[in-house]
Amino acid sequence: MPTAPPKGATGDLTTFNVFHGFPEALVRGMRSSFLTDADYHHLTQCETVDDVRLNLSESDYSSALADMAVMTPASLQKAAIEKLVTEFKYLRSQAVEPLSTFLDFVTYEYMIENVMLLLKGALSGRDINELIAQCHPLGMFKESTMRSIPTFENSAKGYADLYQTVLVDTPVGPYFAMFLQESAEHRGDSRNVLEEVEIEIIKSSLIKYWLEDFAQFVEKLGGDTASIMGDLLKVRADTNAINITLNSFGTPLNEPAMRASDRKRLYPAVGHLYPVGSTMLVDVANEEELGRVLELFPQYKAIWNIHASGQGDISIDDAFYERDVQTLELAFESQFHFAVFYAYVKLKEQEIRNLVWISECILQQQKDEISKFVPVFSFHSPWREKKRS
Repeated sequence: MPTAPPKGATGDLTTFNVFHGFPEALVRGMRSSFLTDADYHHLTQCETVDDVRLNLSESDYSSALADMAVMTPASLQKAAIEKLVTEFKYLRSQAVEPLSTFLDFVTYEYMIENVMLLLKGALSGRDINELIAQCHPLGMFKESTMRSIPTFENSAKGYADLYQTVLVDTPVGPYFAMFLQESAEHRGDSRNVLEEVEIEIIKSSLIKYWLEDFAQFVEKLGGDTASIMGDLLKVRADTNAINITLNSFGTPLNEPAMRASDRKRLYPAVGHLYPVGSTMLVDVANEEELGRVLELFPQYKAIWNIHASGQGDISIDDAFYERDVQTLELAFESQFHFAVFYAYVKLKEQEIRNLVWISECILQQQKDEISKFVPVFSFHSPWREKKRS
């Protein structure tokens, strides 16, 4: 008779390894699969994409690229993502509660992105097969569900059908229901929500609900999972809030009435900025005012200064990526928590972005730009060099 998983905190020395020790050992062993500084050095010296493939043949990507006739940045990205998905699904197959639910939460973000991709594609009349091919493998539903999402009619009945399809057939349905309910309360008619609201606003709302739900879940788990994963989610929520504010400038969302209603509702009720910073962001009307708000938060002051100065080779997105890699790497520095699984997925995604960037620079003969990526577990990372000095 199998032993039931514990109902208490996950970060417990007496029980964690009994139930979650094997998958944690797997993911920590997978850390050795990340490309090294030497690997990146060799890749940046390549002259062709075939040279990149040859160098990767000596890495953990060798089997994923073995059957590829001709490698392109797109095919490299697809193969690398498929490899990551295979690894994630194996970890999920070895998990018991509450780790299995935690890993399911990780996939919900990709489900939201896939739903939004299908909705946006449907509104522009794109082919369903092309849309499904672009969906992230970690966020796939049943094929019947995937094909039904973009087939709704541009009518009240069509919106109701879409609502029912998404709510009934996908785990992210409750988030979609919350969005429709909240929109109906503010607009008075949920049937016209989708034609009145930009798809990106819908996506931001769903991500907000997911972040809040995920944060509540890890808080209930307690232990180091609550503190470490909770901090990762707070950082993610703050990044969303800053980007939502920044991207709203020059759009209807920045009008005074919209700032206090629609834009305010997009800010997650979690994060280092919440609640004081989020309240201050509501009244921000331009970049100068946004900068004054972020000056009050030391962890974001430096990142904003990079954007505001407009100098150097690092964009605000790159600065966010660097900060994310640093915080995600720290998840591997302690034991008996679930955050390491989330960190592994996100760090692998950063590595895949690096590979695609390097391949594109080589393909387009932009070697001067090739070093503008954020390596993972690099001995030469800015935060490690600062610590050594």
